[in-house]
Amino acid sequence: MPLFRVLCLFVLLLVATRSWASKPLPEWIATPDAMGLAYHSLTLRTPDHTTLAAWLVAPTPGSVAQHTTLVLAGNDYGNMSYQLYQASALAQAGYQVLLFDYRGFGHSSAFAIDRNQLYYPEFVTDLRTAVRVMRKHFPRERVGIIGYSMGTILGSMVAATTRLDCLITDSYLGNLSALVAHQLATTQRVITLPPAAAQYTRVAPRVHCPWLLIAGSQDTQAPLADSMAVAQAAHPRQHRQLLTVACGHLGAMEKLTEQEYGDAYTRAITQFLLAARP
Repeated sequence: MPLFRVLCLFVLLLVATRSWASKPLPEWIATPDAMGLAYHSLTLRTPDHTTLAAWLVAPTPGSVAQHTTLVLAGNDYGNMSYQLYQASALAQAGYQVLLFDYRGFGHSSAFAIDRNQLYYPEFVTDLRTAVRVMRKHFPRERVGIIGYSMGTILGSMVAATTRLDCLITDSYLGNLSALVAHQLATTQRVITLPPAAAQYTRVAPRVHCPWLLIAGSQDTQAPLADSMAVAQAAHPRQHRQLLTVACGHLGAMEKLTEQEYGDAYTRAITQFLLAARP
């Protein structure tokens, strides 16, 4: 296995097993071409005049085109270069993928971050901006969000208020107060939430696009019960599916690997989206 791929797998393991605390890093560990991916560098501008660095990764040549752009909402560690392995797996499955740095991360605008705060509402603005730019530039494509860990909070918030064709959450954080309490009990770390988090329980019922929840049965940070509750609460017109994987936090893509990294994982996404089409 090439050294860079070994490094990427190490990063995935590090992110999956670390304790909660935002850790934005300014330097990219690589660019998409290091993974053999074709891409364009973009600069996104939010309504509050923040600039976001982004990479638009093209589907891998020879893959079956899905005519779908997935905006990747990453977790609270590193920057968008730490999600290159996920982007590569999705591109090999025929998806166009937009990676971007939240403000305060990577090469995006500076932003003061308290590393003990779980997320910032400004990150929701960043994600919504990324979705709207993709919708504008690719009006004939489906545009959705795939969120990981902290990114599942942001993804569900955007999906509840913005037109989306799909939402995919991996290691969904559904009960923020329980997460804070768990971290205090197990690590003695005080994790804080923004005031807007008080309304978070109202978000999931307002998500009406097709929603695939990928959850690890051994995940103690984002319990399976959180994803299960959201899937079971769906109304008849809310197309939701729970995919349970025998893994821990953020371990589903590695677990659902047969020949190429994450191939069974991306196949499950494609099957869900095909079934969800009107």
